[in-house]
Amino acid sequence: MRPHIAFWIVLLGLVCPQAPAENWPDFRGPTQDGHAQTSGLPLEFNENLNVTWKTPIHDRGWSSPVVWNDQVWMTTATAEGQELFVVAVHRETGEILHDIKLFDVETPQFSNALNSYASPSPVIEEGRVYVHFGAYGTACLDTATGRTLWTRRDLVCEHFMGPGSSPVLWNDLLIFHVDGADVQYVIALNKHTGDTVWKTDRSIDYSDMDPDIRKAYCTPLFTEVGGRTQMISVGAQGVMAYDPSDGTEIWKLRFDGFSNVPRPLVGHGMAFINTGYNKPSLLAVRLGGTGELGLDDIVWTLDKRVPARSSKLLIGDLIYMIHEGGVASCVEAKTGEVVWTERIGDQHSASPVYVDDRIYFFGQGGDVAVIAPGREFKLLARNRFKEGFMASPAVVDGTMFLRGEKHLFRVEFPKEARR
Repeated sequence: MRPHIAFWIVLLGLVCPQAPAENWPDFRGPTQDGHAQTSGLPLEFNENLNVTWKTPIHDRGWSSPVVWNDQVWMTTATAEGQELFVVAVHRETGEILHDIKLFDVETPQFSNALNSYASPSPVIEEGRVYVHFGAYGTACLDTATGRTLWTRRDLVCEHFMGPGSSPVLWNDLLIFHVDGADVQYVIALNKHTGDTVWKTDRSIDYSDMDPDIRKAYCTPLFTEVGGRTQMISVGAQGVMAYDPSDGTEIWKLRFDGFSNVPRPLVGHGMAFINTGYNKPSLLAVRLGGTGELGLDDIVWTLDKRVPARSSKLLIGDLIYMIHEGGVASCVEAKTGEVVWTERIGDQHSASPVYVDDRIYFFGQGGDVAVIAPGREFKLLARNRFKEGFMASPAVVDGTMFLRGEKHLFRVEFPKEARR
């Protein structure tokens, strides 16, 4: 190569930025629906195969990892909930970059054995990560230094079984649900200061209901309806759509269900809503309505093998989901007709992801089943880890960050195999 050509190649490398790394800012990814914008993930992997590193994460937490540039963030807590932490791991090396105790809790509330005191997932953007522990506190941190920029500890509720709802970002707002056994509302904070911008009480009268059936653990979802952004927000006994700019309720649909966990999905002009515990159902609700909706706005209902914990996937015209008992289902999105059901593993709480035309399911006992989407069930691989999974993974740049009970795993093909 001639010297002057080499000079210009080096100079272009210095002044032209490399393609930005993919990010996973939310526990369901950049599109909030479990779809990964990448390819090249291994089909087969375990603790000794296609794992670049594994990093111990101390104590206990089911929050899903979020990724921005070279950092992976998650929360953790002592088993009894007296100390609450946020941890950042270097994306490439697995090195712990930050391990920060944010809050001490003198008297934690009771938490169900299936839950943890660090179950809500963080949400992240350039330079800032936002962490939420339900009634125990919310904080914004500088991702470079780990310095806490603001906190709120006054937004309390009686979780009854522990915290679960994750925060979301919309423009300059940090929004989350406070659906306890005592109070039920949605709140938006100024993401720069932590100050309250708006707060909207749930428009359901819970006063005559048992405290247990007033609570919910769901994370909201944004969608565009008629050129207007709506925030689909599932609470106990109903789903509401709000204007995220001011918290105004746009529509509401009542149903019988509580302790709702699965995140809603939208597609084909409908919102797909899990009703939660009691008799778990999946509702297809027609979008575009206002005020109090009724039966005419429900396109179809499914009552069999509907998950109460794990969020679902919409791929084309089909919905894929897995019941906590380990039975996966494929359902017609437009009609609710069941295409197939298949038992694929043990207990499931983590949400599946869609990567490179594959669906990955993560079991509480350590099984990871991989299937091909389609109208016929096709198992592609069954992988096994020694520790189980409650958290959903983050998937970026052909790499999966998979949080087990004790470790964070980086799953990918070895670099030499990708050349």
